Amino acid sequence: MPPLAKRVAVISDVHGNRHALDAVLGAVAAEKPDEVWCLGDLVGYGPQPNECCRSVAGHADLCLAGNHDLVVLGSLPIHDFAGDAAAAARWTQSVLADDAREFLAGLPSSSRRNGVELFHGSARDPVWEYVLSEEAAWWTLQATTAPVVLVGHSHVPLAIGLKGDELTGGVAPDGTTVALEEGRWLLNPGSVGQPRDGDPRGAYLLLESGRRASYHRVDYPIERTQAEIREHGLPEALAARLAEGL
Repeated sequence: MPPLAKRVAVISDVHGNRHALDAVLGAVAAEKPDEVWCLGDLVGYGPQPNECCRSVAGHADLCLAGNHDLVVLGSLPIHDFAGDAAAAARWTQSVLADDAREFLAGLPSSSRRNGVELFHGSARDPVWEYVLSEEAAWWTLQATTAPVVLVGHSHVPLAIGLKGDELTGGVAPDGTTVALEEGRWLLNPGSVGQPRDGDPRGAYLLLESGRRASYHRVDYPIERTQAEIREHGLPEALAARLAEGL
C-alpha cells in the first residue's frame, strides 16, 4: 500500500465520558499527530454529553455520527434502543445543548480521507452493524477499496488484515503494532469512554505517516465518571461496567 499521507490519531465511542476523553486527548496531544479523527458516538451512556461534543468539535479534524448521536438527535427512533441505552438516550436528549446538537447534526456516518475509508459501524451498514466476526470484517473489506478501513461502534480494538483471500489478526490490546505494508487492513481504535474488551482504560489508535498502526490505552479517573453517572440518576449498570471494561 502507499504510505499514509499524514500521522493521524483515531478515537471513537466517547459516550459522554469527559474524563476519559480528556485523558485520551492529552495522550494524543503528546504524540503531535497531524490530524485527529473521531468515528462517532460522542454521546449516550455517559454523564457529560455537551462537554464531550465541544471538546471533539475543538480537536477533531474529521468526525462521524454514530447510532447514539443519531438517536439523541431524533434521526433514529428511540425504540430502536432498549433498557439502559434507551434510558440514557432519553436523559441525553433532555440535557443536550443547542451547540452540541448543531455539531452532531452536521456529521456523516461515513467518510473518506487521505485514501482511508471510515465508518461508524461497517461498510454494509455505517450506523448499526457491528464488525465483531470474520464474516462482518470480510464483507466490509469486500465493500471497500481503500488500503485501510476504519470502523468503530463495537468498543473493541481490532486489527484485521486481508491478504489475498485470507483474513488474519483480531483483537488488538494495548501496545499492539501492525505493519500495513501488505494486503488491506480493517482497524478499530476501541472506545474512549466505554471499552468492552476487558481493559477499562480509554483507547486510541495512531496511524503513522508511513505504513504502521499502533494501539494505545490511557488511565483516567473512572470513579469520577461513575460518581457523575449516579449524580444524574442514570442506570447504575452504566457506572459499574466502566470499572470492568465490559
